[in-house]
Amino acid sequence: MVSWSLQERDDFLDNGPVALPSAITLENFTEVVTGGFARYLLNTVIVTVACVVLTLAVAIPAAYAIVRSTSWLSGFAFRIFLLGLAIPAQATIIPLYLIINRMQLYDSLTAIILPTVAFGLPLSILVLAGSLRDVSNELYDAMTIDGAGPFRILWQLVVPMSRGSIAAVGTYAALGAWNQFLFPLILTQNPDLRVLTLGLQRFRQEFQINLPGMMMAVMLTALPVFVLYLVARRWLIAGLAGMGSR
Repeated sequence: MVSWSLQERDDFLDNGPVALPSAITLENFTEVVTGGFARYLLNTVIVTVACVVLTLAVAIPAAYAIVRSTSWLSGFAFRIFLLGLAIPAQATIIPLYLIINRMQLYDSLTAIILPTVAFGLPLSILVLAGSLRDVSNELYDAMTIDGAGPFRILWQLVVPMSRGSIAAVGTYAALGAWNQFLFPLILTQNPDLRVLTLGLQRFRQEFQINLPGMMMAVMLTALPVFVLYLVARRWLIAGLAGMGSR
C-alpha cells in the first residue's frame, strides 16, 4: 500500500503492482488532500465521536440495570440485545431506509449515527454486563448502607471499576463507526456528507481506477485507526476477553 501510494499512475501501469517505485512522488498526497479529504475526515470524526458518546451513554446504564435488577424484564431485555448479535445490518437495510425516510433524517449525518449505534449496542452491552458482574456485591452493599442511590453507585463505583471495559467498548464503537460503509452509502446522497469510506469512490473513473491515489487515501484513512489501536489495544483485548474490570 505504501509502495503504490508513492508512485505515479503511469509508472504503476507500466511497471506493474509488484515493482518498487522508480521515483517517489507526493503527487497522490496532494491530490487526496485537495480533493475533499478534509471534508470527508471531518464528517467521519463527527460520526465517530457521536457514535462513541451515544453508545456509552446507553450501554453503561443498560448493562448496570441488567446486572443489578432482579426483575424478569431486565433478563428479557438482555436476551433481546443478544438477539441483535445474530441480525446482520444488510438484512434490515430496506426497513431501516423506510424508517429513516419517515423520520425525515435521510441524507444527514444523523442517519448514519443512529443505525451505527443501534447495531453496536448488543456487543457493547454484552461486554459491559460481563465486566459489571465481576464487581463484588460487598462493594454494592457497602455503598447502599452508606446511603448511596443507584445513580451515585453507577458513577462512583461502577464506572471507575469498569473503566477498562468502557475503554474497550468505546474503542470498538469508534472502529465500527470509522469503517462504516453500508449506512453512508444507502442513507446519504449529498457529496458534502460523504465519509472517508465513501470518499474512496472518487478515485474510480469510468474505465479505470487511480490505484496509487486510492492507496494514498486508504493509507491516510487507516492511519488514525492504527494509532487508536496502538493506544487502546490493551484495553480492547482485555475488555473483549471479559477482563476489562481488572
